[in-house]
This record gives sequence, C-alpha cells and structure tokens, in this order.
Amino acid sequence: MNQHVHARVVNRTGILTLDRPKALNSLSLDMVRALTAALLAWRADDGVDAVVIGSTSDKALCAGGDIRFFHQAGGATPGTGSALLEDFFTEEYTLNHLVHFHGKPYISLMDGVVMGGGMGIAQGGPGCGLRIVTERTRMAMPEVNIGMFPDVGGSHFLAHAPGRLGVYLGVSGATIGAADALYAGLADLFVPAARLDGLRALVGSVPGAALPEAMRAFAAPFAAQAGDSELSAQRASIDRHFGAASVADIVASLAGDPDPFAQAALAAMRRRSPLMMCVTHAMLARAAGMDFADCLRMERSLVRRAFEHGEILEGVRALAVDKDNAPRWNPPALEQVTPEMIERFFAPVWPPYAHPLRHL
Repeated sequence: MNQHVHARVVNRTGILTLDRPKALNSLSLDMVRALTAALLAWRADDGVDAVVIGSTSDKALCAGGDIRFFHQAGGATPGTGSALLEDFFTEEYTLNHLVHFHGKPYISLMDGVVMGGGMGIAQGGPGCGLRIVTERTRMAMPEVNIGMFPDVGGSHFLAHAPGRLGVYLGVSGATIGAADALYAGLADLFVPAARLDGLRALVGSVPGAALPEAMRAFAAPFAAQAGDSELSAQRASIDRHFGAASVADIVASLAGDPDPFAQAALAAMRRRSPLMMCVTHAMLARAAGMDFADCLRMERSLVRRAFEHGEILEGVRALAVDKDNAPRWNPPALEQVTPEMIERFFAPVWPPYAHPLRHL
C-alpha cells in the first residue's frame, strides 16, 4: 500500500500498521490516502469483520499530522497555501468520518503517544470503537500549542467528554495517561504493555466478529492496574474553573486558586496562543449541539481561517522549524483578543453546496 502504512487481513480481521517510527507515525497525505483506501475496501468486503490499527513502534501510535509539511505547504506568509494543504485536511477529515462510521468493529491500540491526528484515527464511533491504552499512553489534543485548535473530530469528542473535561483538555492542551483517558471517555480498556503481544495474538486465534469480546475478556483482569485518575481527583476544580464563560474568565479563576493543579494549568495556558484558545473555547460551545459530520465541516472551515491568519505557521515555526520555543502570537496577549477576532473564524468560507465535506 504505502511504505508507512501496512495492511493485511488475518482471520477475517483487517490489520493496519503505521510504520513511520522516526516521525512518531505523523500522518502524511499519502498515509491518509492509504488508510482511507484500506478502510473503504474492508467496509465493502464480506470477508472482513473487524479492523485493528496499531504501530510498529512502542513509542507512538500516531503523534498527529506532519506539522513540518503544514509549514512548508502553508507558506511562510499568512494567507498563502497550496492545493496539497487543502487536500490534506479535506482527506484527513474524510478519513476521520470513515473511522467514526465504519460500521465494523474498529479497534485501536493506543500505545505510546496518541495526539492530534492520532486521536482522529483512534476514536472509533459509538458502538463500534474499542480503544485500548497502556501505561505508556500519552494522549493529548495539544493544537493550541502550535496556534491551531483541536480538530480531526476533536470538537465533537471533547465537547461530549464529562463535565468540563473537554474544555480543559482542549484549551490547555494537557497531556494525560491511561487512567485519565479512561475517566474522560477517550479510551475503553487498559492492557499492560508487557501483555500486548498476547492481545495481538488474539487476532490470529479469534475470528474478526468475535474479536472485540475476546479483547474485552483479555483486558478484564488488568482493569485495576490503570491506576488512579488525576482528572477524577480534580474534577470539581476543573468543572469550576473551566466552566467559566470565557478563556479570560478561566484564567482569572485559575489565578485565584493556589492549588498546584490550577497553577500548572494556568502556566500551560500562558504559553498557548491566546487567540486559538479563545477559538477553541467557542468551537467547543458550538460543537455541543452538533453531530459528528457538522463538527468536521466546522473544523474544515476553521482550518482555512487558521492558515489565513497565520497563527499555525508561527506556532510550527517556533516548535519544529526554528525550535526557539518563542512563538510571536498575534495578538500576543489574551486581553487583546476581541469577540470580532473570534467570530471571524466562524464566518462561512464556502457556501454549503461548495463545502469540501458537504457529502459527509
């Protein structure tokens, strides 16, 4: 299929394996296309009853989209772009929709880093997704750190997390482990990394139709080993602070709380893009009343606005190109973000009949 995506069928289960370890399996356009082609073929194949996605590396399932490509294809000047960049996001979000509505059990082995675009290919839809984490799982939607917003369906699954957990994860870009992923409803099962080979062996011994229940039974003895959830322990604090009406109000609330958890969240937010934190907050409020396809359509428009503004180009420059970790955000301070700036991101880019994701 692709040098970085391997696909095979074993015992009526389609197996997708990401193999770009040096880049932590960051998704290229070719990888998106290879994954989409396999899933479309298997959806129509009566000889395939389930899908498993994993990695050749124990360091990551997928760290997200290829941000260096974003910077190169997006151009160094705000407002510029390329057809390849447009294709990437349209096709990636189409893939996310396919994962969500594949219709056959979709099992993701979320071992190691699972962030951004990695979440988009791991979060199967209700009733068919089975998400497995280990003690090595490091999960996040950290897009505000690069002048972006949580996309790949993140507007939907964060908006539907319990309480204000989704707002906390989206606006702060916090990284969580297995116990917190389970508590937030972003994972289903815990399996120790040392037992993953046994889990994978089930693919060869159990037919695809019976695989999800076999994996649930395999994981059951390890449930208590996931550990305690910090999100659970801090739930009241998260709901109180991140239930505030705006990002500025969240920051003010955190600033008045001397608790180390609140201060750590505040310190993280002070490093993020002020504008994109506000856009993320507004996006999650809208997403709460939208279905998955409409969330993806909203995100696709927001991506165009983000590149037009240039915040993501600056964020990627600081993190991955020049690596000075000193992004020059525009505007640089939260108090300079106006309601008009935020609303501009939600202005329609295309008429409905011309939207790139109109057919979802």
